[in-house]
Amino acid sequence: MIQLEYIDEIVDTGLSKEQAIIYEVLLKLGESPASVIAKAVPSGTKLSRPLVYKVLDELIELDLASKTDEIGKIAKFTPKHPVAITKVIDNQKERIERTKKQFLATSGKLSSLFNLSVGKPGVQFYEGKDGIWEVLVDSLTATEEILSYADVDAVVKYIPDLNAEYSAMREEQNVFKRVMIIDSAEGRKFISSYDHNVTRAKLIKSDDNELYFQNVMQIYDNKISYITLTNDYLIGIIITNKNIADTHKYLFKSLWELSSGKEI
Repeated sequence: MIQLEYIDEIVDTGLSKEQAIIYEVLLKLGESPASVIAKAVPSGTKLSRPLVYKVLDELIELDLASKTDEIGKIAKFTPKHPVAITKVIDNQKERIERTKKQFLATSGKLSSLFNLSVGKPGVQFYEGKDGIWEVLVDSLTATEEILSYADVDAVVKYIPDLNAEYSAMREEQNVFKRVMIIDSAEGRKFISSYDHNVTRAKLIKSDDNELYFQNVMQIYDNKISYITLTNDYLIGIIITNKNIADTHKYLFKSLWELSSGKEI
């Protein structure tokens, strides 16, 4: 009778217990028909023959086994080299990352509910590129147009990859944004790549000696987010408070109307 020795280690890679059992059995048997594999499974595992056949198909889908099915011959299953399990691990990482990103779109709404229930402004602090990503993705929960000031030079220098992915997601989800940036060659180039069906921009003239926008600031729903990008640190802050957000919405819209900058 086959002794199962590595089930826990295999399950830790992301396989189900049933998949781990059949894979180890298959490794120890080598190329075998399904009926032989089913008989070799230790009785204590309580895997029925139909379940064994089902799991064999799952292992093929995971590229951990192959099937030889010639006309007139009994189909046989062969295990793939255990290094193939690393693909399963990589797929698990990708799935977790996707789940994390999807949840971030919901976490902002849950945070808003929490802050409203306790009746006080919520302040969330983030650091590093992962933290900046969370701040960006939170704005995708916006139920209204995002109002934004952008330090284009800093975005291009420090987070061009994050911004490109965020912008693609925002455009795909039709999240509208109105943004003010400094009128410069870099600023015009930056905004030219955006989908103007979901993005309105205004170019603000500035004196060379004055730095108007030294952060990325986004105002949406009952929130304001700040992103500061420097050589020393990457910092993001989200403040949730209706009164504060409404004040900044008024200031933004007033500046937009009073500014003589070109709208594109």
